[in-house]
Amino acid sequence: KQWYQRRVHGKQWYQRRVHGKQWYQRRVHGKQWYQRRVHGDVSEEDAKKKDNILFRTAKTTLSSKIVNRFHDQMAQIAVDAVLSVVDWERRDVNFDHIKVDGKVGGTLEDTQLVKGIVLDKEFSHPQMPKTMEDVKLALLTCAFEPPKPKTKHNIDVKDAETYMNLYEREQNYFKEMVQKCKDSGANVVMCQWGFDDEANHLLYQSGLPAVRWVGGVELELLAIATGSRIIPRFSELAPEKLGKCGRIRTLEFGTTKDRMMVVEDCPNSNAVTVFIRGGNQMVVDEARRSLHDAICVVRNLIRDNRVVYGGGSAEIACAQKVKDAADEIPGLEQYAYRAFASALEATPIALAENSGLSPIEELARVRKAQVDESNPHLGVDCLQKGTMNMKDQGVFETLIGKTQQFLLATQVVKMILKIDDVIQPGEM
Repeated sequence: KQWYQRRVHGKQWYQRRVHGKQWYQRRVHGKQWYQRRVHGDVSEEDAKKKDNILFRTAKTTLSSKIVNRFHDQMAQIAVDAVLSVVDWERRDVNFDHIKVDGKVGGTLEDTQLVKGIVLDKEFSHPQMPKTMEDVKLALLTCAFEPPKPKTKHNIDVKDAETYMNLYEREQNYFKEMVQKCKDSGANVVMCQWGFDDEANHLLYQSGLPAVRWVGGVELELLAIATGSRIIPRFSELAPEKLGKCGRIRTLEFGTTKDRMMVVEDCPNSNAVTVFIRGGNQMVVDEARRSLHDAICVVRNLIRDNRVVYGGGSAEIACAQKVKDAADEIPGLEQYAYRAFASALEATPIALAENSGLSPIEELARVRKAQVDESNPHLGVDCLQKGTMNMKDQGVFETLIGKTQQFLLATQVVKMILKIDDVIQPGEM
């Protein structure tokens, strides 16, 4: 508190840092907000409470998206996904453990959070079991097929005896591969490559469920979650290289034939999958982008718990402070300050226009209310709830996100100002 009073109100620091990042972080809500810390630190206990600051901020992020009809459900999914993988000691979130996947069908309301890894695959044989418990998993990047010479070759089969010898040799290769998998202790095999019906039938006869054509990204995620080693050759199969998980089950969707696999209860990871449903691919893709934004906002709020209030309130408050600073600056530099303040007000003007309000009148009304009441929480009442106080409406944005918006916009303008001339197509 002493440092805050001694440094922030010093005239010299204020003039030097008015556009800097520190000023925005310390002054945007005024002295009282900073000293009281309105929301306090986002602790593990606070984050688990219903209707917490994380949920309300994620809900604000999703309000303008295509998923806004279900923004309560989507916001809760985003919060639960982040809280499942957050490291509270480092206050960081590993996005590698959050997989966002989608499939066309159903409605957005069918979107769910799965505590595990979802694969758009199924067991290779229809008669293999749909659920496996206490799984010991082998991840293979080698194919279930006989070795082939790397050079061009032809095999001439002239009689039935030669064909039977060739067939028996292939069978022996397949049986040896399957036996090596079983000897290692594996009871489920996932392979990056495909295998033909012969190998598939032998795997089924041997009671070894298998999944083929698993992507490289999924293999790496499974290796992290289950503690498995990715095995490039059958000769390297060993019990210590197998991964473990509690259960692998198959999801089926209504009357369609779509099936997906869920790997649950992984020992080395709290990996989760957000599984999105939608009427068409465009809706699924848009929902994926919207949820990614919400997850990023929740992650930023865990890293830095400070928030600003939405509705253009932060921009108007900052613009007013910049104008006040411009009054103390002699010469032409003050016009640059005033232009920066006018640029900040573009956000509340756009909000008012999009809400069907008169932008100039609404901006003047909010600005006057902020000055008269000394309340930087007042913004544009887009939803016509009868109050301009964004704190009462529960409209939040993360301070990290807002700061980055200002910095990026300023850098873009500086980059454009460095351009000396523009070559028109007709002048070339």
